[in-house]
Amino acid sequence: MAAGLVSKMLGVLSVLLIAVSAGRLDEVARRGGFTAQTLKDWELRSRGLDERTTSQRRYYNDKTKDYFVESLPEIPQSFLTEMYSGLMPIDENDPSRALFFVFQPRIGDPVDEIVIWMNGGPGCSSLEGFLQETGYINWGWGQYAPEINAYGWPTLSNVLWVEQPVGTGFSIGTPNATNEEDIASDFVKFFKNFETLFGIEYYHIYVTGESYAGRYVPYIANAMLDMNDTCYYNVSGALMYDPCIGAFDYQNDVYTLPFLEENNNVLNYNKSYLTQMAQADEACGYAEYRRDWMQFPPAEHQPPHYPDNATAAECGLWHSAYNEAYHPNPCFNVYEIGLQCPLLSDPLGFPTDLQFVSPGLPVYFNRTDVKTAMHAPMNVSWDECNGGVFLADDGKGGGPGSGGPEAYGDTSPDPIQGVLPRVIQSTNRVLVANGDLDMEILTNATMLAIQNMTWNGQLGFQQRPNTSIVITLPDVLYNATFVASGFAGYDEPQGVMGVQHYERGLMWAETYLSGHMEPQFQPRSAYRHLQWLLRRIETL
Repeated sequence: MAAGLVSKMLGVLSVLLIAVSAGRLDEVARRGGFTAQTLKDWELRSRGLDERTTSQRRYYNDKTKDYFVESLPEIPQSFLTEMYSGLMPIDENDPSRALFFVFQPRIGDPVDEIVIWMNGGPGCSSLEGFLQETGYINWGWGQYAPEINAYGWPTLSNVLWVEQPVGTGFSIGTPNATNEEDIASDFVKFFKNFETLFGIEYYHIYVTGESYAGRYVPYIANAMLDMNDTCYYNVSGALMYDPCIGAFDYQNDVYTLPFLEENNNVLNYNKSYLTQMAQADEACGYAEYRRDWMQFPPAEHQPPHYPDNATAAECGLWHSAYNEAYHPNPCFNVYEIGLQCPLLSDPLGFPTDLQFVSPGLPVYFNRTDVKTAMHAPMNVSWDECNGGVFLADDGKGGGPGSGGPEAYGDTSPDPIQGVLPRVIQSTNRVLVANGDLDMEILTNATMLAIQNMTWNGQLGFQQRPNTSIVITLPDVLYNATFVASGFAGYDEPQGVMGVQHYERGLMWAETYLSGHMEPQFQPRSAYRHLQWLLRRIETL
């Protein structure tokens, strides 16, 4: 089929989706030259999604009905499919400690697998992932109303979003964790109770998350592997976006200057500041460190090379750049550096490191009617991010005296030192990705961590990643707007949107035009990532 015809067909498809609700189906069908069913079948095939099946409730029974979500405020009823949420105790005999979850079964043919999603922080709610990243309902920054996310992960698999550890979001109890092992121990108990209630056995389990969940994910997956029980803990893969898998603060410092130089057309640091940073980069040994240790293949494990106390302050390049960024751009967003003013309103109240929601618009999950609909505890004031989920945390997300290798009160070793290699070796299906517009966790900082990890018998990647990721999935989010504006076909295909590389069970993805929350900023790329994780495809 000619490329032009495909473009025209796909352009009509998204118009059809809007027109159906407006009662103009016949007009669109005539204009496209296809019947409604033909267009519907083509649209589904073209994006690899199955038709929604709202009438089927695979997991609904007398045991689960109290968790069933009948409706959600501001969300059109037509957007809702089978969904459950509420508190699940970690220990059945102790209801005072429980994790809050949202569970949405696959929209389409049933599958015996489950994808677990966790946000990071530590202490940030996975309801952010549910409403703004991987969910079927999307209400993002600056959006007037929620929309359907055609690339939402429930279109591919059963998805479970969990607010953890204790002290996060709606989850209840007194935080008592000192390390990742404590958190993982709580999680596997919670998860067994969840599976028992919903009748889940022998499912393939995929553990996923972003940011500080780069620590949660491998430790939880490792704890599941320790259970040696494929009935309830059949770990089959893991995925981590912009993750904290190594000495991320130091690795960010090592690559701060190159990042600023590559992106200064957006960041707009002045020349004298960049000169100062370049001098510090050389004096602190970062330039030499990059030359010696970002090698393919790496010669040996990297030395710690932390600055001594006399130069520690001047060698904190990342924090210096972060503070300076607000001068030229008061709306600076460390999670997506391409954003400028105005500051976008966020239904969750946290669009940048500044907490902001438009006047008169309450934080969505803190509304009484939303809590009622989702069976959430009324006495908990929901915040997207809470500090103090580790006993030794200072309550502000780490810092001097907080304890642990990365000063967040988390005393566990970095995942690259043991648990992440084990998960890779046990599943041969782990994906690590980083967005190029993310300043919170720099892409090359993550790669530096990978090059310091031994898995499946070798240290780091042996070859430098250089295979393009070409995204040909149609634009089903904005295509109707393009068509209505006379720009049909301009928005697809996306083309080259990153770099991929696979060795010995680990897939690397560098994602172009994406910030920290990759499913939010590049949903088509994230959809492909999940397809790979679930073994639907073999390359990105």
